[in-house]
Amino acid sequence: MRSMRLLVPLGPLASRCRWASSALPRGRRAAPEGGSEQPGKAPRLLRPPSRGPLPGWRPFSSSQASGKLPGSDLREIDAGSSAEAVREEEEEEDEGVEFGTLSNKFSSRKYYHKTTSRFQNLKLQEGEEEPERKPRRGPKNSPYWYFLKCKALIKEDKLAEALELFEVQMLKEERVQPEESNYTVLIGGCGRVGYVKKAFRLYNDMKKRGLTPTEATYTALFNACAESPWKDSGLQSALKLRQQLKSKNEELNLITYHALLKVCALCSDLRMCFDVLKEMVHKGHVLTAETFSFLLMSCIKDSENGFRYALQVWKEMTKLGIKADSHIYNLMLRAARDCGIGDPVVASEVLLRPAHDNSSQLRLAPGRQKEKVKNQKKKGSESAAAVQLDVEAMEKQLFWESSVRPEEPIQQQNKDVNCAETEPAALDSPSVAHGRTGALMRRGQNKTEQEQARLSQKLHFCNLPNLLDSRMADAAVVSLGTAATPSDRLALMGDAEGFLNKMKDDNAEPNIKTFTLLAELVGPQSPSESSLLALLDEHKVKVDVTFFNTLIRKKSKQGDLEGAKSVLPALVKRGLSPNLQTFCNLAIACHREKDGLQLLSDLKRSGVTPNKYIYSTLIAAAVRQLDYSYLTEILRDMRNNQVPPNEVIIRQLEFAAQYPPKFDRYKSKNPYLEKIDGFRGYYYRWLKVMAGEETPHPWEKYRTAKRAVDDHEEEAVQEQPGQK
Repeated sequence: MRSMRLLVPLGPLASRCRWASSALPRGRRAAPEGGSEQPGKAPRLLRPPSRGPLPGWRPFSSSQASGKLPGSDLREIDAGSSAEAVREEEEEEDEGVEFGTLSNKFSSRKYYHKTTSRFQNLKLQEGEEEPERKPRRGPKNSPYWYFLKCKALIKEDKLAEALELFEVQMLKEERVQPEESNYTVLIGGCGRVGYVKKAFRLYNDMKKRGLTPTEATYTALFNACAESPWKDSGLQSALKLRQQLKSKNEELNLITYHALLKVCALCSDLRMCFDVLKEMVHKGHVLTAETFSFLLMSCIKDSENGFRYALQVWKEMTKLGIKADSHIYNLMLRAARDCGIGDPVVASEVLLRPAHDNSSQLRLAPGRQKEKVKNQKKKGSESAAAVQLDVEAMEKQLFWESSVRPEEPIQQQNKDVNCAETEPAALDSPSVAHGRTGALMRRGQNKTEQEQARLSQKLHFCNLPNLLDSRMADAAVVSLGTAATPSDRLALMGDAEGFLNKMKDDNAEPNIKTFTLLAELVGPQSPSESSLLALLDEHKVKVDVTFFNTLIRKKSKQGDLEGAKSVLPALVKRGLSPNLQTFCNLAIACHREKDGLQLLSDLKRSGVTPNKYIYSTLIAAAVRQLDYSYLTEILRDMRNNQVPPNEVIIRQLEFAAQYPPKFDRYKSKNPYLEKIDGFRGYYYRWLKVMAGEETPHPWEKYRTAKRAVDDHEEEAVQEQPGQK
């Protein structure tokens, strides 16, 4: 292996390199040869190898140290002459070079391979990491300042910004130690929108920091469970939290119990609500109108017997001396609209029973419950058992039909009918029997008098019995009808005028929601329907578009398109403008192709783009008529307006595109299905060019980018627990 040598000038640099020569061993030192460089001239670097090294340069070997003096062996000099020449050329080029000027000659790139902008973006995304949050300098904001700021953001429906402010600025940047109120206000914000997962994350983080949750925290958590989009999951979370609180012997206040009642009402059934009610009464809490409002919410969930349950809960509330507010009256209207009365025999038995026979009630007055709780320590467990017995009796009466044998009501009904037939029917007798319509009719009158009495009842509104009035004592009312329609159930509460008079007696002011529900309940073409606007002005309630939309929807469901359009001038007269919901309600009555296409044309002239709900309503009407040319025109208009179909529309169209079962088009001719093949061809082509609507996640708008990715990963893991 040849050694490389480095020629070091000893002329001008001799003084600078003395440390190098003095550091060498004595045997390695050599005296400089004669000759020196001329000033201002670069030395000649290329010399024939036979001439030896340049004068004034001494070679340094990079090989192992030897005892020979440098320059004593000419063969070594000849062997390293080529390397010396290259080194001399580099040093010649380096002369006059200053620091920082090499960038003009040399590139800083290290890789010279082909790439694309997409590859560079992917490389940047892979290398992206969350930047480390550095503590902010300067004065820090207090936890109370963050509490007020988050509260204001949540009030403005900016929950995502409030969470970002708390998690990033407060905890990471300023590193302020949070307090219980900071967590509680955010958990409350998550509870209002049903963001259960984030609410319990904040709750667990709160406990990890050693902060003690308060009753307001538990109330917010239960409220989050009640408002969850997935009721089963929300109920399980609430029951788990309730079990944890029981194991810790945590005492809940009335507001927290109301939040727990709300969970049971919206996510479970009425029986679970009674379990919570027993615990509330046992703890000595004062029952209020809000308590019974949650019981009414649970009653409304039962579409078959909900109206009867609501009337029974109303009676128990009035026995305690609690007056209903506007919210409870609205709940009663919802029960009349959405629920049935159940078995008429059972309803007659439990609703028309005299008050003195009704032994299952809460005997505690609201103002004396606290005194009873104080005396429980003296009297022992007997008083608590008595309280529980009252609630259990109330529950037993509410679910009365499950505790009696089915033969007993039938025998009782036959007995009542036989007694009514054997009694002499006097003309002035006020006895009442069922009508086919479910209303209460006076017995002992001929058909003409019954028609006159019915007209009189409609005109005066006060002749009908009001089951909401506890003072009603008409012993001749022996049974109730089926009350199959909402207007029949409203008649049992005194109709519109009697219902509003009862609200006036309880000092409950009706609002626009009350009149909107009444508009849905009153009979079509009835005097009550025509007098609703006058009643609105009488109670000085400001009308909105939703009220008129309800009237339009009601007429459209009857197929009265012209009657629905006649409501529009009254809407404009009140200074209101129709919205998309107005046109959607008008679309319900567009059964013919001419009417539906005219509605779409009017929307186009008005500069309004129809939404998916309008198209879905028109498609439903066309499918009912099996009008495939109408369906094709609706799909063509959807394509022109680029309105993406949702899942409901796809299901409607898939149903319309299917052949009927056991249909053989070669065996017989069906005039309704003549154009189904043309529709099927266009529909399948239409599917290829239309993009479907993606249903957003209910919590998507409350998540930041990083938190959304983490949540999606967790949800994917939960959906596929066996795959990794």
